[in-house]
Amino acid sequence: MKNCFVTLLLLSLAVRSFSQDDYKPGPDSQSQAGVPKGTLTTYTWESKIYPNTKRSYYVYVPAQYDASKKTALMIFQDGYAYCREDGDFRVPIVFDNLIHKKEVPVTICLFIDPGYRASLPAPDNFFRSENRSFEYDDMTDQYASFLINEMIPELKKKYNISDDPKMHAIGGLSSGAICAFTAAWLRPDYFHKVLSHVGSYTDIRGGHIYPTLIRKNSKKDIKVFLQSGTGDLNNIFGDWWLSNLQMESALKFKGYDYKFEGGTGGHSGKHGGSILPESLTWLWSDVQK
Repeated sequence: MKNCFVTLLLLSLAVRSFSQDDYKPGPDSQSQAGVPKGTLTTYTWESKIYPNTKRSYYVYVPAQYDASKKTALMIFQDGYAYCREDGDFRVPIVFDNLIHKKEVPVTICLFIDPGYRASLPAPDNFFRSENRSFEYDDMTDQYASFLINEMIPELKKKYNISDDPKMHAIGGLSSGAICAFTAAWLRPDYFHKVLSHVGSYTDIRGGHIYPTLIRKNSKKDIKVFLQSGTGDLNNIFGDWWLSNLQMESALKFKGYDYKFEGGTGGHSGKHGGSILPESLTWLWSDVQK
């Protein structure tokens, strides 16, 4: 126990030597001359699994996509935050660069915004979508079913996507991150890789029990990248930094293939975005390029 507290103290002292402003997008998050550019297309979806809801979603198809070959798939919750070229993450640009360098496989990305009432206009801020917490913080398999039974079949109408779980990754930030973990936790037969940025493993809708569930259940075939910061949220639902440390500890205890990157960032995408190229390279390192 003493060694555990010493480790946490040293980690906290190390990460405090950096500030939030130190987290900047690197070269692989910038458009590069000579790198083929994929396409990003916007769509709208009305769900049956979430009745009377509507949402935007965006599909990134890399320039190297070949319809004759099975292609990897990565899904992002809070899709708009991840696909914006002027945002913290800039996923299409990052994939353009990493695919070109053969550091990740050719991957189609599906970016999905949370739902809102179909009878109302789209919210100005999708983070405030009224269905967001209901979809993302939920501990059931409803969202995974929404992906597997609605969104992915729609995508497969146009694209040749692999059925191999190791070719499927899912990610998000905050509640979108715990949503990604829940999808893989409940459906490891479909989702093998999880990318979690400032994940809400706190008691919003019961997510604080995940460290215990990880410890008490048989190890599942999932690979997890976690990112959080000492400046993350601390409120009535819990302490985000400590909850991510608990997740790391549980994954380590159970022998999972995981990586944890701690920093000083707050509840934002700045730190996660600045290390996204390295995060994706590690996450996809077990797949042939």
